[in-house]
Amino acid sequence: MKIGFDHVKYLEEQSKYILERVNNYDKLYLEFGGKLLFDLHAKRVLPGFDENAKIKLLHKLRDKAEIIICVYAGDIERNKIRGDFGITYDIDVLRLIDDLRSYDLDVNSVVITRYSGQPAASIFINKLERRGIKVYKHSKTKGYPTDVDTIVSDEGYGKNPYIETTKPIVVVTAPGPGSGKLATCLSQLYHEYKNGKVAGYSKFETFPVWNVPLKHPLNIAYEAATADLKDVNMIDSFHFDYYNKVAINYNRDIESFPVLKRIIEKISGEESEYKSPTDMGVNRVGFGIIDDEVVKEASKAEIIRRYFKTACEYKKGDVDKETFERVSLIMNELSLKEEDRKVVVKAREKAKKVKEQKDTNETVRAIALETEDGNIFTGKATEIMDETSAVVLNAVKHYANIDHEIHLISPLILEPIRCLKKENLAYKKAALNCEEILMALSICAATNPMAQVALSKLKNLKGAQAHSTTIISNNNEQTFRKLGIDITCDPEYPTENLYY
Repeated sequence: MKIGFDHVKYLEEQSKYILERVNNYDKLYLEFGGKLLFDLHAKRVLPGFDENAKIKLLHKLRDKAEIIICVYAGDIERNKIRGDFGITYDIDVLRLIDDLRSYDLDVNSVVITRYSGQPAASIFINKLERRGIKVYKHSKTKGYPTDVDTIVSDEGYGKNPYIETTKPIVVVTAPGPGSGKLATCLSQLYHEYKNGKVAGYSKFETFPVWNVPLKHPLNIAYEAATADLKDVNMIDSFHFDYYNKVAINYNRDIESFPVLKRIIEKISGEESEYKSPTDMGVNRVGFGIIDDEVVKEASKAEIIRRYFKTACEYKKGDVDKETFERVSLIMNELSLKEEDRKVVVKAREKAKKVKEQKDTNETVRAIALETEDGNIFTGKATEIMDETSAVVLNAVKHYANIDHEIHLISPLILEPIRCLKKENLAYKKAALNCEEILMALSICAATNPMAQVALSKLKNLKGAQAHSTTIISNNNEQTFRKLGIDITCDPEYPTENLYY
């Protein structure tokens, strides 16, 4: 993989900049946008970026930082899903707490925002409290967003309970957007000033990158990634007017800045040091770019990947037509085509070949996988295993120098698993998915040296690109993610069944 980003330089620059900002206050409330862990988007568009860079940064600052996690009560109530993990936001909060603790970071509490007695949120509060996690309930802020006098009063932010913190940096994070991080920060600022302390607010948002051009593919890839939020990158007019310098931000931050500035000034009782929404940020990611061409190509590849993802979400009914059309326009803006993703062509060629051999018009489940060294492998679904399993086995056989005709997994292992699925677990179809095939391969590896060698070659698939001619299951998608494979799918269901 070509490297376009210096991760070490970025961490040094970012931690230094945050500490400089902290020196201005008794306490700094730092709103973390985007993913705190497993920031796969940043990893893909900035080759060389560590997907866990943010949490490693916090680990360096652990003696000075503690964490507050926000989650919107409405998201818990409607079981909102975090797409990359396939888990609900409430479960993701539990995962996040465990991950933060594994990095020796102090989790102060969980804030349930805009809480109004939602039953599912109340159950979640009970779960947290019975595990010893402090929980605070914040209601909707009266007067928000226009009535600043009411917002900054005992009827507004004053109604929220004060969260006791002990460290100079308080990181406020969440499972996803719209979780109430900003309101929580401002509520805390109100209470801090009321208690006679000087507190500050800053935002740590990786994208859009403020010191990269507006139409740079890196910033356009962010628009593709947030098409469902209707985010649009813009030149920060406040920054340009005050400094006569171009800086990039996005519409929501620019639109809300005048009100946000007034709220902060009302809380502090003095003029804000921030002249623009860009001033509020502490993002130094642009200074870590060391090869702009590599970043541009990676960003274009990500836009195509987002296009396929959005097309599948539209097919499933998870996003509206406007969202899909928006990503399609972004593709056209950069003159990108589906076929620019090499594995798309190979997967479709495989499906066409299988159709011709079978002389059928039925949907063919075929897949292509390209590893980082340029090798491309294909696979198709059979009665024994699905297409994801087939392509992974074909790839590891190649790297283990095992003939394609040799069976790595004994029928003595496969048949009992298939029998269990069909007869005991009542699966309609007994074909094994990728995770099941890998487990079967690991069992065979205990007695079969060839299977052991093949299993050891799974590391060669990290960073691979794949494409399927049909929508794959959530289980297979998560298995590919764990293997480090980025997969896209054509927006076609493998069968006409609605459930099975």
